[in-house]
Amino acid sequence: MAMTSGAERGNANQTNNQGSLQTSEPEFICIGKIHRAHGIRGDVVLDPMTDFPERIHRGKTVYAGNEHLPLTIARVREKAPFLLVGFKEIEDETAAAAFRNTYVFVKTADLPKLPEGEYYFHQLIGLEAVNLSGVHIGVLSEILETGANDVYVIRKDDGTEELVPDIPQYIHQIDVQNRIIKIDFPEWI
Repeated sequence: MAMTSGAERGNANQTNNQGSLQTSEPEFICIGKIHRAHGIRGDVVLDPMTDFPERIHRGKTVYAGNEHLPLTIARVREKAPFLLVGFKEIEDETAAAAFRNTYVFVKTADLPKLPEGEYYFHQLIGLEAVNLSGVHIGVLSEILETGANDVYVIRKDDGTEELVPDIPQYIHQIDVQNRIIKIDFPEWI
């Protein structure tokens, strides 16, 4: 079974400016969303969108908005389910208010390496799905997080989708380097 880290995700299957499919890793991964300013010191209310909120700590550089403006975390405190975060570059509530509803990112290159057999979602999206004989089935287009296990959405060439649970019975091999996922499809497919 492939363990995945879902909340830090990027779409490695986005289209570029020319409309072509981009299959490389994204440069940035979303880790949270700033909801609003908090207090007069320029702090913000951050909704962490990561399985690893402990990585949002003092001294870390994050990138805000579509422009990926670099911000250095000066202080963090918890106010469940959110974090109150202050940045060195934001000194008052007026400046903080400009970041309302802004997504916060980290560089993909800065993500910690996961243990063997575990993957970030952005590493799996776009993998070619093949059956046990190596015959092309489609492309892993989405990962659904459910209570029991993740479910992989395989988009076939004809545009239809198949759902495959991420359990060892069906997922036999993930080869991120060669961009292939080997699946033994359930009998109902």
